[in-house]
Amino acid sequence: MGIMTDMMTDITKTDPEVANAINEELKRAQDGVEMIASENFVSKAVLQAMGTVLTNKYSEGYPGHRYYGGNEIVDITENLAIERAKKLFGAAHANVQPHAGSQANMQAYFTILKPGDTILGLNLAHGGHLTHGSPVNFSGKMYNIVPYGIDVETGRINMDEVRELAQKHRPKLVLSGFSAYPRTLDFKKFREIAEEVDAYHMADIAHIAGLCATGVHQNPMPYCDIVTTTTHKTLRGPRGAMILCQEEDRLKDKYCPDEKKNLAQRIDFSVFPGTQGGPLDHIIAAKAVAFGEDLRPEFKTYSEQIVKNAKVLAQTLMDNGMKLVSDGTDNHLMLIDVWASSRCSGKEAELALDKAHIYTNKNMIPTPEGELPLDSRGKKVGTPFNPTGIRIGTPALTTRGLREPEMETVGKAIVKVLNNFSDEGVLRSVSQDILELCKKFPLYPGLGILR
Repeated sequence: MGIMTDMMTDITKTDPEVANAINEELKRAQDGVEMIASENFVSKAVLQAMGTVLTNKYSEGYPGHRYYGGNEIVDITENLAIERAKKLFGAAHANVQPHAGSQANMQAYFTILKPGDTILGLNLAHGGHLTHGSPVNFSGKMYNIVPYGIDVETGRINMDEVRELAQKHRPKLVLSGFSAYPRTLDFKKFREIAEEVDAYHMADIAHIAGLCATGVHQNPMPYCDIVTTTTHKTLRGPRGAMILCQEEDRLKDKYCPDEKKNLAQRIDFSVFPGTQGGPLDHIIAAKAVAFGEDLRPEFKTYSEQIVKNAKVLAQTLMDNGMKLVSDGTDNHLMLIDVWASSRCSGKEAELALDKAHIYTNKNMIPTPEGELPLDSRGKKVGTPFNPTGIRIGTPALTTRGLREPEMETVGKAIVKVLNNFSDEGVLRSVSQDILELCKKFPLYPGLGILR
């Protein structure tokens, strides 16, 4: 009885240090504008699903085929997540168990590649992801990576270069997708290039999944063998990932003639038992809730507003002297070349904006090769830890209810900070303006998680 009583005690009593930290994070989010392109705010329903007794269950395996007993209930929530994910993207198969985007990409690679195989993917310094072939990541260590890049003048992917590299290196996988690219992707053209060289085409749509699911951006599913995505970001779900695919393997005869399983079965095997053990059942339930929200008509309206907000924000920044990669955006994010705009480094910009309660992240900017300049602290500018730009996005602010007029206000505040990044008085003044703006768009009003 004593143990049970302790288990039912509120966290504010059992662990006030952690409780206080959670409360402070809620306050930080409420009192600032969240502009990190990979972050969003989930609904109260998603929060509720995550904080449930489903976290107690072990359910290795898949619905109807588990290695533990007592899984008839979690089978329901996982099947709901699977069916809703398939409906969202028009996929033949969905695996909703991956814990994160990096794991999903690893599991997808393990399904169709062998160590040493060649992957053609976007250069990390030009907007790719660590798992697209960075030498410090498993992808760069295990596979032969051929990077394609961004045209420095236009800020866009040159598809002719992608084709030339594919024909020269004959990759086994052509990878489309990005972590920081402000324009749309032509998945159909990537598929055509992959077919020309007998390669698989995989899309990593972690950033744009919500836009793809609603038709605001081209859906990659008809043009891909495999699609991976995180379930947070523009899908506005819990932190996690999933893998989508067609049932059959169009290159099976060429690459795995002795493999008896179809593509969907091999993906499932790569997830479990290949790379993961027990899935996170409370997170899978929250994915099901989020996918249900994503299937509603209002989610398409939300996705459309993300892009409208991004375009107004981008134009405001450019009208006030900021240099943006590719001179704008087609999706939810944009890259500001802060070194060219304000002679501050990405790290300096991020820190200054933090003080003004504008949350962003420093980011590499595609630039010509050359000697690296020094920032105001004498540090080299243009390195991964001190790049020349910042990345910002509109999903979280759009969730909060901000629209075009507020984007102009936020854009001008960003410009003011960047042009006065070392002036503490200006930063305090802008932070007060941001606080007043945030009061008009309350975040999780009355949630009272730890009160």
